[in-house]
Amino acid sequence: MSVLHRLAGGGVEVLLVAEPSGLPQVLHWGAAGADGRGRTESEDREVLQALGRPISPSSFDVPFPHTILPTEHEGWEGRPAIAGDVAGRVLVPRWRDVSVSGGGDRLRVEAVSGAVRLISEWVLDASGVLRVWHEIVNDGDEPLALAGLEVTVPVSDQVGEVLDFGGRWTRERAPQRRPLTEGAWVRESRRGRTGHDAPTILALGTPGFDSGSGQVWAVHLAWSGDAVYRHDALAESGAVLGAGPLLRPGEVVLRTGESLRTPDAVLVWSGDGLDGIGARLHASLRARPGHPTRPRPVTLNTWEAVYFDHELAPLRDLAETAAAIGVERFVLDDGWFHSRRSDDAGLGDWWVDPEVWPNGLEPLADLVHGLGMELGLWFEPEMVNLDSDLARAHPEWFLQPVADGVRSWRNQYVLNVADPEVFEHLLESVSAVISRCGVDYVKWDQNRDIVEGVVGGRAAVHRHTEAVYALIDALRLRHPGLEIEACASGGARVDLGILERTDRVWASDTNDPVERLAIQRWTELLLPLELIGSHVGPARAHTTGRVSDLSLRIAVALLGHAGIEWDITQCSEAELDQLRRGVAAYRRLRPLLHSGTLTHPEQRDAGLVLSQVLAVDPRDGGVLRIARTATSGRSTGTVLPVAGLVPDQRYRVRPVPELDLPLSRDSVPPPWLAQGSTVLTGSDLARIGLRLPLLGPGQALVLELVPEPADAPA
Repeated sequence: MSVLHRLAGGGVEVLLVAEPSGLPQVLHWGAAGADGRGRTESEDREVLQALGRPISPSSFDVPFPHTILPTEHEGWEGRPAIAGDVAGRVLVPRWRDVSVSGGGDRLRVEAVSGAVRLISEWVLDASGVLRVWHEIVNDGDEPLALAGLEVTVPVSDQVGEVLDFGGRWTRERAPQRRPLTEGAWVRESRRGRTGHDAPTILALGTPGFDSGSGQVWAVHLAWSGDAVYRHDALAESGAVLGAGPLLRPGEVVLRTGESLRTPDAVLVWSGDGLDGIGARLHASLRARPGHPTRPRPVTLNTWEAVYFDHELAPLRDLAETAAAIGVERFVLDDGWFHSRRSDDAGLGDWWVDPEVWPNGLEPLADLVHGLGMELGLWFEPEMVNLDSDLARAHPEWFLQPVADGVRSWRNQYVLNVADPEVFEHLLESVSAVISRCGVDYVKWDQNRDIVEGVVGGRAAVHRHTEAVYALIDALRLRHPGLEIEACASGGARVDLGILERTDRVWASDTNDPVERLAIQRWTELLLPLELIGSHVGPARAHTTGRVSDLSLRIAVALLGHAGIEWDITQCSEAELDQLRRGVAAYRRLRPLLHSGTLTHPEQRDAGLVLSQVLAVDPRDGGVLRIARTATSGRSTGTVLPVAGLVPDQRYRVRPVPELDLPLSRDSVPPPWLAQGSTVLTGSDLARIGLRLPLLGPGQALVLELVPEPADAPA
């Protein structure tokens, strides 16, 4: 007898049916029922009948099931969800002894096929985010080689368009969109890390879906190694969405008692477009026990201030200047350790360079802490330069066979962190510096793709990724309270696997605010603002050469985990005052920005970029950033509706008072802005809107929506 199992949470419902034989099937993943009541057995039978699969013409003689792990044996002719061999015999499981347990927000499926055992967990949280993982256990005497293990879930037949992301260094998460077509579509990442061009999220949606409208089904793989994102649309099947680790030939061979668990496939449905996907993910992440809860400190990173030129005196001046304008965390970047005067030497030698720092880092650490700031320090533990004491002493510790001509990248190679000796060496050497200097924060970098990651003739990227996770976990266990930033030559490791053990990501190595508007907008699809490092750089961006106004740089950094990456000792008094006020605005607004609901209202004017954050209770107001990247075709400012507020609540709309008004000499502000503010109801803001000033390219206006007391005068 068929049994219907239901997961429900956050307005989302997942229906799985367990048949008398074989694995369960997903019948529905999407909107939950509006009435909120449980179903009767009779209603369950009606649902099963309504969704029953008929026999296709010129096909199998009985309807084939689309199970949670589809293979050819069930009749699935798309990409198999599990592949491999047992001692050379192809793996096509015949699942028996299937059990489905749990309910409410969690289901567990267990099954066996000969000596192969499957465990599959399905968890739907209160935000409507579904996490699914599979585990394969070898209970037999023969080796089981896995070539693929992927989570797949069918989506609605209404989908018609596909969105994912590409990119490169300093241009991460560039959206790419196309029609859904027939066939099996596979996106593979073979970079050994998430990648600047990572799909990040693969989304299928109803035709025309955008930021605020349409149904969207999306998947993200919480994993920092090689990955597969896939969707299938076959003539005899609706669209299927999925992801899993990319397993190279011979990489995962399970001996007796060994197992492989996939990273979590994070699956999200929204009936409110892409912002609905983001809202669910942000709420889910904020509900994690380990999510950062204290205010995100204003951070100054020294990279674009001094690069490799480390001297105590200028760094002391930089720290004192930073503290004076309200910076709360001072991060010493690359260049402090043994022989590190450029990027071609020193990686792997994690001790303070005595030539540059004859008294160690303690004088700088004492100064930074004495100024009331936290101390951060840059490490790149996974990497090694050939010109290093470590490489000369332990060439056998490399993950890549250098003698075979593996190409270097930024003059560096990768260490085999899965080797217990390497693991222990890195843990001890990094930990010693943290303890000695009282380091509060680590910028953990990873500056190259991993190609030819081979140990003993076997691909080793998967094991390496797991070992990096274990190393970070061990370091945090030794140093409770230590915070870690995940950086990978900018934004090449932005995923929920690394963020299970770190406190923020560096979204990109570019601080060009125009580039950052797009990079951060799409990073925000996955992550809330408090997890995205965003810094004010110098006027001329070192990655693009573009010159931008300080007001724009501050406005862009404001919506994120804000900081500065600039030699501010060279700033004028006017620039320092503007930075001081920008820091003050961030510190005042971050409770709202780092808890509120973020949306990106669509604009017909492609040169106008909007980001809106409303408080958890919209009655408490919000923040709206309006940035212009290209000139408008109109000679007057746009009338902008502001949605999502409480209709009968009155709001004072005003520019954020700490920030400069970005008005050019020839611009005439609208009347409300000329008088400093206006008061409108949430209903009027949504229906009628607000006239914006005519901004020029490279200008941004940040507005506050401040609730007015009911008895306040008009």
